[in-house]
Amino acid sequence: MLPTLKICSEILNQATKKKLLVIGDIMLDHYVWGDATRISPEAPVPVVSVFKDNYIAGGAANVALNIAHLNAGRISLCGWMGRDDGGKILLELLKKNRIEILSDFVAEEIATILKARVMVQTQQLCRIDRENPPKHYAVPEGSARSGMMEAVRQADGVILSDYGKGMIDASMIAEIRSITNETGAVLSMDPKPRRKMVFSDLDIMTPNRSESLELAGIQCGSHDPFPAEAVCKAIWEKHHPRSLLITLGAEGMVLCEEGRVLERISTTAKEVFDVSGAGDTVISALTLALTVGIPLVDAAKFANFCAGIVVAKIGTATLSSEEILSKLEG
Repeated sequence: MLPTLKICSEILNQATKKKLLVIGDIMLDHYVWGDATRISPEAPVPVVSVFKDNYIAGGAANVALNIAHLNAGRISLCGWMGRDDGGKILLELLKKNRIEILSDFVAEEIATILKARVMVQTQQLCRIDRENPPKHYAVPEGSARSGMMEAVRQADGVILSDYGKGMIDASMIAEIRSITNETGAVLSMDPKPRRKMVFSDLDIMTPNRSESLELAGIQCGSHDPFPAEAVCKAIWEKHHPRSLLITLGAEGMVLCEEGRVLERISTTAKEVFDVSGAGDTVISALTLALTVGIPLVDAAKFANFCAGIVVAKIGTATLSSEEILSKLEG
C-alpha cells in the first residue's frame, strides 16, 4: 500500500519549515565488520578478521537522524551522553546532520551508551554493550529539565523515544503533554511497556507486535493471528492515545484511532535484511507527516513505505528524501 508521490513530495517540502524535538535514550551503534574462516585454538569460537568499522547514531539519536534525512528544518535532541570517545564520535555525527543537542545533557561522569555488533558477512555474531548503571541516565532535573521544556515549547512535533534506560518517566510525559496541549505540537511515543509507566492522551503511539500485546495485557503466541481489535481497545482504555500504529513486521501495520481499528496496511518491503532501527523510522516519518498536517491514514502509509526501504538495509539505517521519491517514481 503505497503513498502517492504527491503526498510524499508535500511532506518532504513542508518539513523544511518545521521544528522537531526528540527526547529519549541516546546511544552509539558500532559495527565491526569482518570475515570468519577458522576456529580459535584457544576456545571453540570463530576468529573474526576485521576489515571495517563504522559508527551510527542509535536509540533516540537515530530517531533524530531519520528526521534530519526527511528534510526537517530544525532538529533538537535531549538525552544523556558523555564526553568520552563514544560521545565525541556521536557529537560529530549529530553535528554533521545539523542536529542540536542541549549542552546540559553532555556530562563528564556519564558513559555514552555504546552497542558494538560484530558482523560476519551479513550475520550478527554477537553484541557488546557498554553503559553506566541506570541512575546515570535518570530523568533530568534543574537546568537540564527547564531547558528541555523550553525546547518543547518551541517545537512543532515532539517524539519520546524510550529505550528503557531511565531518561523518560510519567511525570515528564505529563508535563510535556501539558505544554503541547497549549502549543498544538504533535506528541508521539515509542513505548517500552516493561517500565509500567502510567501516561495518557498522547497524539500517537507506535508499539511493535510484542510491545502492543504487553501494553494491552493480552497473551498471544508468535504464530497466532494478531488480535488487533482487542489490543487496540485495551490500549485505548488504559492510555487513551488519539492514534495508535502497531507495527507487525511482515504482516504490515494496524492503524487505530480512539480505540477502533481504522485500517490495516500491508508492508511494502520487497525483502528484509535487518529490522534494526525500523521502529525509529516509523515514528520519525509518521510524526513528521502529522506535523505538516497530512491526514492520519496518508501519514501512516508514508511511514510504512519508509520502513519498507530501511529494513532492506543491513544495520541501523536511515533513508533520504531523494531515495523515497526515486523509489516512487521508479
